Amino acid sequence: MQTLLDVILPVFLVIGFGYVSVWRGLFPVAGIDGVMRFTQNFAIPCLLFQAIAKLDLNSSFDPGLLSSFYAGATLCFFLGLFGARLLFNRDWEDCVAIGFCCLFSNSVLLGLPITEQAYGPDALTGNFAIVALHSPFCYGLGITVMEIARNRGQSVIAMARGVIRAMFRNALVLAIGLGFLVNLSGLPIPFVVDDALSLISRAALPAALFALGGVLIQYRPEGDSRTIAMVCAITLILHPSLVWFFGSAQNVPPDAFRSGVLTAAMAPGFNAYIFANMYGRARRVAASSVLIATAASVFTVWVWLILLESV
Repeated sequence: MQTLLDVILPVFLVIGFGYVSVWRGLFPVAGIDGVMRFTQNFAIPCLLFQAIAKLDLNSSFDPGLLSSFYAGATLCFFLGLFGARLLFNRDWEDCVAIGFCCLFSNSVLLGLPITEQAYGPDALTGNFAIVALHSPFCYGLGITVMEIARNRGQSVIAMARGVIRAMFRNALVLAIGLGFLVNLSGLPIPFVVDDALSLISRAALPAALFALGGVLIQYRPEGDSRTIAMVCAITLILHPSLVWFFGSAQNVPPDAFRSGVLTAAMAPGFNAYIFANMYGRARRVAASSVLIATAASVFTVWVWLILLESV
């Protein structure tokens, strides 16, 4: 119970503040949209740019951690995709969007603050390693499969062009790429610029959590209950279980192991809805899955934190 109070509730209380503020008319929907745009396009990219630019690449990128997390994520993507097709007879494009919901954990808005609350700021090294590859990997996989589904019969060049264009319109991908460029080149970040980035970065997580609560109330669950239940089961139970299994088999160090399992245990990120909305496919499933899985993760994450005490 103390774990729930100390680690999980502060994060979800901030989400709750955003939810109640919009529900009771204390904060306008247009304002929430503005806060979400600020966090998605400016604050979180600044946070990721700084984190990647200053990351010790030699010690941070544990191959066992990354292979465990992304092998599990890939399996969940295809399980969600083919599950939607075989169990619920959805169109292939819908299936890809549903698979993306099973792929994209909320690694930033939930994974970072919960891991920091549980294990302290020094435990975020593994999280940042996962986050560094998260958007490029997930969007790369999701967009590639969606373009194949949408453009069956077209040339490989046309599909590749669509993938690259979509990837380089994503602010998170661009920020991560610039962070790697600065890190690998050894270019110093001027103090004034670094200080300004820090000011913006400090607003990223609390503002994003508040905005997430305000966004979730706009997409009330309706219909597609079995599909949504499948997404919740895959994201909250199967993905962290796979990371636990793969990580144990590869003897991933304890700190990295905890980061991997906890990040995998997060509900689908809002990017799942952004992806579905971008293609106009399975939007109700994506929005409802984000809402219901985020609420359910209050309890499932608590269980995973208890299990991780033995690591």
